[in-house]
Amino acid sequence: MMTLYRLPALYMRGGTSKGLFFNEADLPDDPALRHALLIRAVGSPDPYGAQMDGMGTGISSTSKVVILRRSTQPDCDVDYWFGHVDIQRGTLDESGNCGNLSAAVGPAALLMGLLPAQGEQIDIRIWQQNLGQRIIATVPLQQGWPACEGDFKLDGLAFPGAAIQLAYLDPAGQSAGLFPTGQPLDILHLPDGNTLEATLLDCSNPLILVRAVDLGLNGTELPVEINADAGLLARLETIRASGAVAMGLARTVAEASQLRPATPKLALLSTAQDYASTTGEPVQHEEQHLTARILSMGKLHHAFTGTGSLALAVATLIPGTLAHALSRPVDGGLVRFGHPSGYNEVDATVESVAGQWQVRQVNMTRTARCLMQGVVWVPLEEH
Repeated sequence: MMTLYRLPALYMRGGTSKGLFFNEADLPDDPALRHALLIRAVGSPDPYGAQMDGMGTGISSTSKVVILRRSTQPDCDVDYWFGHVDIQRGTLDESGNCGNLSAAVGPAALLMGLLPAQGEQIDIRIWQQNLGQRIIATVPLQQGWPACEGDFKLDGLAFPGAAIQLAYLDPAGQSAGLFPTGQPLDILHLPDGNTLEATLLDCSNPLILVRAVDLGLNGTELPVEINADAGLLARLETIRASGAVAMGLARTVAEASQLRPATPKLALLSTAQDYASTTGEPVQHEEQHLTARILSMGKLHHAFTGTGSLALAVATLIPGTLAHALSRPVDGGLVRFGHPSGYNEVDATVESVAGQWQVRQVNMTRTARCLMQGVVWVPLEEH
């Protein structure tokens, strides 16, 4: 029997991602039913990869769902849960966070009435449930609403907006630390017998860093090139899954691909290079510290993931990592790198304490706004 659910929701853009935002009070308590509704709401599973019968658009940066509630933490305002839906398989990966949608959490919480909007800006203390981490979002306000108008331009977005400052506090991995293997450089042993140098780190989300040249790439490839090469994508997924095993996040390569398609992410690095962005605009080597690409849910990202940006900046500041070796010298903690849509900047504070690297805080700027508010109709087969 089919049941048609009507779920109040916000459709939010945060950074270069979009997703459905729900108030936990509007969702069923049963976890299995809740997950089934979230997956179906975006239009998955879809063997055609288009999510035509849902709110997703067939790309990983929009196949996302968020649940908010008033925080249960004494020093936070909002609890934020994130889920990444596999477009074709319809699985829901809740192993990580979305750095871009983190920018939309504050505005969404205000629109949901989870906290009052007063003054010209508000600092919202966010508890990231998936990772057990704290984020401070500074959200500008206009006449009691989250501000949309502004002049901050984020590469990968066509329109400027009001700048939202995000501060990630102590974002290194809670269980195994910043480097789960205990070192900034590792050798990955791949299923085909080959080996590959990689940096494996856990900062906001787990991330694997490899040299583009080691894969026969120059590092300036655009999504249309990489995503058209099924053989290369399969090889990159094997590398990503092998890194997950090395980090202790999965027991086998197959398990990593099946159960953790969203994390860890895989980034391809090269020295700072000149190239044309996806819009044809020049990206110049002297304007960046290094050039990077990142894969998300099996495809090359059209820009760069938010949490990947945080982790890459941190790695760039630490000697011994691939990012540090490939980067031009960084003055202070502000790292600027090139990606398919242009540039990205992240400011990180790291220090070595008793021989262990610690990440105090990582800051980045994004924009966010509500695209639509209403009800999502979700048909679901009852079993």
